[in-house]
Amino acid sequence: GAGPGDAGLLTLRGLQAIQQADVVFHDHLVTQPVLELVRRDAELICVGKRAGEHSVPQHETNQLLVEAAKAGKTVVRLKGGDPFVFGRGGEEAEELRAHGLSYEVVPGVTSAIAAPAYAGIPVTHRDAASSFTVITGHERDGKGVSAIPWGQVARLKGTLVFLMGMENLPRIVDNLVGHGMDPATPAAVVRYGTWPMQRTVRAPLAALEERVGEEGIENPAVIVVGQVAALRERLSWA
Repeated sequence: GAGPGDAGLLTLRGLQAIQQADVVFHDHLVTQPVLELVRRDAELICVGKRAGEHSVPQHETNQLLVEAAKAGKTVVRLKGGDPFVFGRGGEEAEELRAHGLSYEVVPGVTSAIAAPAYAGIPVTHRDAASSFTVITGHERDGKGVSAIPWGQVARLKGTLVFLMGMENLPRIVDNLVGHGMDPATPAAVVRYGTWPMQRTVRAPLAALEERVGEEGIENPAVIVVGQVAALRERLSWA
C-alpha cells in the first residue's frame, strides 16, 4: 500500500520494500513523490486503471507479476491507499499463490480515513459517530442488481464513506434519500485527499450533486456522509 498520496504517509515497511524492488508495478493513484522514493535502477511499470479506461486488464497485470517473479526479480505491486481495500490485492495474491510464489502484504493508509482527516472530518467522533462504513462507489460492471443493501445503509447512524463513487454520485444520493435518509444529512466530497491540490466541498446530502457540479469536482475523490461532515468548519487544518 502506497498510502493516500502524501509521501509522508507511506509506511516505513513500504519504503523499505520499494527500495529493495527490481521492478515496481504501480497504479495511477500512486503519486510522483512516492515513485521518486523507488530505487533509481528499478523498473517502473504503470498498470493502473481508470473508469472507462482500462489501460491494463486485470488478467494481464496478474500475468506480469507472475512472469517478473519467475524471472527471479524482486517485485513490488504498489497500490494507492491499502492493497486490500477495493484494490484487487486479494485477487492478485490468489494468483501468486496459485503459481506457488511467495509474497508479503504491506498494508497502507487508506484514503477512506486519510482524505476526510486531511479535510478536517474525523470518521468517528464521540458526539457524532461511533462507527463508520466503507462502501464501494463503483460496483463491478455487469452485476445488474446492486449488492449494497441500501435500505440498511440508509439507516446506519454512523459515517458512510464511499470510494471511487463520483460517477455514481447521483445514484448514491438517490438510493440513500430514497431509502429514508434525511436529505439534510451533512455530506462532503474530498478530491485528491492529502495531495497538494486537495479540494473539499460540503453540502446537505440532497444538494451534494449540485454543489459538486458547480465546483467541477471529479475523481479521484472520497464521499463522506454523516454528522461528522459538519465538523469540517471547526476542524479543517490542511
